Amino acid sequence: MSWIRMGDGASDAEQALEAILTKVPRWAGADLRYCSVSGGISNTNWRVQVGAGGEDVASAGAGPESGKDVFLKVPGRGTEMFITREAAHEASRRAEACGFGVAVLDYLPESGVEIFAFMAEFRASSNLDFLRPVVRHNAVRALRAFNDAPRLSLTKTIFDMVDEHVRQVAEVGGRVPADQAFLMQRLGEARAALTASGLDLVPCMNDTLAGNFMIDGQDHVRLVDFEYASNNERAYELALWFDEMAFSAEVEREMIEDYWGRWDEQTAARTQVLKALGDLKWATWAMIQERVSTLDFDYYKYGTWKLRRARTLFHHPDWPLWLRLL
Repeated sequence: MSWIRMGDGASDAEQALEAILTKVPRWAGADLRYCSVSGGISNTNWRVQVGAGGEDVASAGAGPESGKDVFLKVPGRGTEMFITREAAHEASRRAEACGFGVAVLDYLPESGVEIFAFMAEFRASSNLDFLRPVVRHNAVRALRAFNDAPRLSLTKTIFDMVDEHVRQVAEVGGRVPADQAFLMQRLGEARAALTASGLDLVPCMNDTLAGNFMIDGQDHVRLVDFEYASNNERAYELALWFDEMAFSAEVEREMIEDYWGRWDEQTAARTQVLKALGDLKWATWAMIQERVSTLDFDYYKYGTWKLRRARTLFHHPDWPLWLRLL
């Protein structure tokens, strides 16, 4: 890794980070250095060392993390359209309390930046890690623990999310799929069926891509990144995870049994419907990000891929059956 001393930042991203670091009172006068951390498609991520020079900076207000590494992210442009930072911070605290999150060291309300302990013994997982049953099982345990935690202050269902994104696409002049009317028809059908069956609203990460699961050498799992967290339909958490992992039908059944303690047609049907809605949600999000984000990421390609998978389920011959089973 390439460390940068505080004050030596050259790029816009580095200078934005340094502006935030100067606002942490406990680090006033501390020797700081930092380096970028890869991952994420909305923000820039950073590893910061407090007391990097090895001198005693505790008396200068560096806090208990003196001589240790911490992690923080700088919100990307436009993320305020999707993320309520106070709600994300509450969810981070909830995850820490349930035993599967990361220690939260500080929160800067004016910038919406959280400061976490840096877990040197953990690394971000990849889809390949989830080919191993033990990792999948430990991930399910972590998700279930967070879902079973006390409710959050913010409730935002999958329907709220898609509705919000559709409005935002129009506001920013984003691309609209040629079959938008059909996609909205399917959304309406799913909304009616799921609402009639009743929503089980619990804390959900709502962002279960592989990189948000950290694993160590013993395959212990910790959950990170709760920017999109809210109370949402419980079954959506697994459904979105299945979207991200591209599990086979056999593995999906295994994970449903692991999470719920059983497999049945109703739960399986609910999962299929919510998988389609999850891909629709993130495809619509990508249409907005294509217009507003400054990060070097192909949001159009990402959104196109998500829409293609959503259509596979929306056009599936069992779609009417899944809705009846809900």
